[in-house]
Amino acid sequence: MIRSLYIRVVLTFLVSVIAGTVISFFMSIWIFEDKLNENAQINLRNFGQDVVQIYKTLPLREAESFVSKMKQLDSYYIRMYDAAGHFQSYGKLNGHKLAPVTEERLKKVLDGGVVQDNPNGIASVLLGLPVKTEMGTKAMFLETLAPPSSSFVVKFASIFATCSLIAGSLIILVASIYLVRPIKKLTRATKRIAAGDFNVKLNIKQTGELGTLARSFEEMMQDLQQLEQMRREFVTNVSHEVQSPLTSISGYAQALKQVNLSEHERSKYLEIIIAEAKRMSKMSDNLLKLSMLESQSQQPRLSTLSLDEQIRRVIVTLQPQWSARSIHFELDLQAVKVVADHDQLNQVWTNILSNGIKFSRDEGVIRVSLEQDVKNVIVRISDSGIGIPLEDQKRIFERFFKADRSHSRKYDGSGMGLAIVKQIISLHQGDIRVESEPDQGTTFIVTLPITPPTE
Repeated sequence: MIRSLYIRVVLTFLVSVIAGTVISFFMSIWIFEDKLNENAQINLRNFGQDVVQIYKTLPLREAESFVSKMKQLDSYYIRMYDAAGHFQSYGKLNGHKLAPVTEERLKKVLDGGVVQDNPNGIASVLLGLPVKTEMGTKAMFLETLAPPSSSFVVKFASIFATCSLIAGSLIILVASIYLVRPIKKLTRATKRIAAGDFNVKLNIKQTGELGTLARSFEEMMQDLQQLEQMRREFVTNVSHEVQSPLTSISGYAQALKQVNLSEHERSKYLEIIIAEAKRMSKMSDNLLKLSMLESQSQQPRLSTLSLDEQIRRVIVTLQPQWSARSIHFELDLQAVKVVADHDQLNQVWTNILSNGIKFSRDEGVIRVSLEQDVKNVIVRISDSGIGIPLEDQKRIFERFFKADRSHSRKYDGSGMGLAIVKQIISLHQGDIRVESEPDQGTTFIVTLPITPPTE
């Protein structure tokens, strides 16, 4: 099977031209066969009658000498038979195959009859005429050697070319309908997608370029459908996350209008308004940061850094959070240097460790290990917290997704921290995965190249 669209178009064109030419040729022959034969018969008959008249007017030898020198012998061939079946010919064959003269035809002409036949198809005429001479009646058989007159040939060629053009055009039109049909399907599908309808079935079975294009188009539709679903979920989540602090701010701002509020209550309401405003500001900052990471407008600023030292500094920075709940750390950190963006990796360890502290039980343990192989460095961060259900583990890196919705009020957060982590690690050509069971804790495994391919 020919898969290349280019070869298919070329072959279709060639087949169309050849088929159109053949069809038009036979159509032209069928239309003009009778006229061609009639034209050849008239010219041959007129020439034959002239020859007969010469034999009637001149003595036999003079007539034979005159006929043998006629210019018309370039187009006609003459055979002159006597009663015994011997014949004398005039003209040059030039490879032309003569029609046979049977005894029946010879006898008929010697008896004074006329024989007329088309032995070799179009414009090929065999004419038999009786010729009376001083030596008795002879049978003259004339045959055409050259094609019809030039004017008739021009007319025939014009009709042939016209028929060829029409037939070829019709065949190409039919073939193009087959070739263009998938493209029309893609065009209609594009219009439906532009209108917001992603449930489009192409049903294109071809295996060439159009088939590949159709399959890529279907994959694009699925991606667009997922993006549309993500967009709707994003708008819903943003609306939900923004609505909650706005409701609190609005409610407590209204409460501050009361005249009989005590200073303690007024101060408490103001603290809540400030906390909710900070929450909105942090969420907005995370959204902006994630948007910049996803658009890759914030490329990593690579430098050589000590990864074990960086992780220790982050743990020290988070001390107020873990020491307040009597959580302690167990560290197994090798001395490892990597080429990476210092600030972005600092954000990664901050987000992962903050989640570990947030979801760990009081007096729990968080274990951090760091090991190195030939090309990569592997960081494991394990907590003893509430764990993540299996069905949620594939979605924890999505924006606004919170693994345990029942704890969403108890554990504050917007659900964007791990999305930022995932994007930063992807920019560093690394990988992150999670291992977790409910009530058994969670382990995040981060794999980073020691020297990213972008370096």
